[in-house]
Amino acid sequence: MKHNVMLSVASLLSILFMTLHHADDIARGMASGGIVNLVVVLILLVWLYATLMLAERRSGYVITLLASLFASGMPIVHMSGAGLAGGKIADSGGAFFFVWTLIALGVTALFSVVLAARGLCSLQRRKSRQSNDPNS
Repeated sequence: MKHNVMLSVASLLSILFMTLHHADDIARGMASGGIVNLVVVLILLVWLYATLMLAERRSGYVITLLASLFASGMPIVHMSGAGLAGGKIADSGGAFFFVWTLIALGVTALFSVVLAARGLCSLQRRKSRQSNDPNS
């Protein structure tokens, strides 16, 4: 499978898992359900735009890399301290879905980080080859 297709799929899955995770946070009262969620919507919109419209561009790779790094931190935040095991989640219904979503988000987001970094490196190599090519 082509590198950029894999990045797009992994990034789209991360966006999906991030929305499921955020909705679960709101439903459980761990995040407020107010107007502040428009910030989350805007962040996800920029991430989605970078994934679909800025594919194979430096700006798309950078945005995807940063958003994926942020998303890969969600499991760390929720699985340390009272965020998961010692908090409200462990004894509530739907704990399996919450944990599964965090794990899936962590895996797809970290995979997106690797693929976005690889895409940035390949852009740099391509650019240096073109500048060293006497025929261009």
